[in-house]
Amino acid sequence: MVAEKRKRSKKIEKPKVVDLNVSKKPYKMTFKSKKLTILVLLLGLIAITIGGVLFVGATAGWFQSKVSFDKEYLCGNECDREFISLSADEYNELVQQKKSFVMLVDQSGCTTADRLREFALDWANTYGAKVFRISFGAMKSTSLYDSVKYYPSVVVFSKGKPVKWLRADSNEDSDAYNEYNAFNAWISKIVE
Repeated sequence: MVAEKRKRSKKIEKPKVVDLNVSKKPYKMTFKSKKLTILVLLLGLIAITIGGVLFVGATAGWFQSKVSFDKEYLCGNECDREFISLSADEYNELVQQKKSFVMLVDQSGCTTADRLREFALDWANTYGAKVFRISFGAMKSTSLYDSVKYYPSVVVFSKGKPVKWLRADSNEDSDAYNEYNAFNAWISKIVE
């Protein structure tokens, strides 16, 4: 009899399965929820587009303001048609004083440098600005060599920092080395 009671008490019951889906109907979007979903997707798409434009614009320099030179480097119609030669120390002094100016980096005997010299002088005469000149050899001992690795080049400085320069190793700037109009267009995008 005790053995029979044990057999009866070991009877295992199966767990009951509870169905949590009460309605048994598929979810239908209401007109309001459709509008809300479309609105959220549209706002997300607009945000992504604006972010992309801002990122591309910042990396491409679209929002860069033009450089205004220090008044002491503007001479109107009274400019001498020559460069102001700089040593490395004089260059460093201009940078430390946070001056805004244009500088030609060249080396004697380079025919490309001869053409770029003429373009820079013609532009300076038209614009009424003084243009500094430093030899590539002297420039190599300055911090500018970290950015400008090849000559000839024209470098535009704003508040002591080089903001734009012609790249002798770039196909993008090749027209500015060969035609005055292309040089003028290049520098006019940068200088006020």
